[in-house]
Parts: sequence; structure tokens; C-alpha cells
Amino acid sequence: MIFKLNFDSSTPIYVQLRNQIVMGIGLGDLKPDENLPTVRQLAEDIGVNAMTVNKAYTILKNEGFISINRRHGAKVKVLTTNNTDFCEKLEEELALVISEAGLKGVSKTDFINICNKLFNEMNGIKGLINPTLNIDTI
Repeated sequence: MIFKLNFDSSTPIYVQLRNQIVMGIGLGDLKPDENLPTVRQLAEDIGVNAMTVNKAYTILKNEGFISINRRHGAKVKVLTTNNTDFCEKLEEELALVISEAGLKGVSKTDFINICNKLFNEMNGIKGLINPTLNIDTI
């Protein structure tokens, strides 16, 4: 997978790296149980300090996107559980995105169409969606 990092961005590199890996999993570019590069190798490949990659990997592990084994390195995890805490976080973050979109003139229909388009592009999550999640209970 090729990582697109913006070294001039105000977003820290470790956050950009974390986001790129999550997008890679969602898009299906990174498959469940696929090995990720070692911390040292990835740091060398993208030209950053190993601690930057380590921080991104630690966040991904804590969020449940990867597993880390000292002998086998980092691997993409299969995600299949619904998480109420995440749904609450999602609702908060979407509220901000919806507010910004509305203030910039994006209609509800256009917003929903954009969401549907992007969701349909996420080949890595197909078959993982649990239709029994009831957002009314959140």
C-alpha cells in the first residue's frame, strides 16, 4: 500500500498514517490478517522517525484495527463487533461534518448521496456490517 502523507499539514504524521491504514482496510487494499510493514521498515520507507510509526500502530491496536505480536509483527484484524462507544463517537463526529456541510451549502440529499458513494467504495467492509445494530438504542 502506498501512503499519501502531507508533511506540511497541521495534522500530525502519526494521525495521517493511522487514517491511511484505516482507509486501506476499509477500501480493501489491506486485507484481514495481512502483515503490515515493521515499524522500522515503514519508518524508513516513508522517511519518518520509527517512534512516529510506533505511535500510529499503538493507536490502531488500541482501536482494534490491528494486532501486534512481537514475533510476527503487526497484522490487520478482522472487525466484526458493534461498539456502542464507537457509535456515540461517530454520532458526535458526523454532527460536526453535517453542520460544516450544511453551512457550506451541501444539501441533505447531496450529503446522503456522497455518503452512499463512499460507503459503496469500501470493499474491505462488505460482509462485516451487522444489520441488527439499532441506532435508536444509542
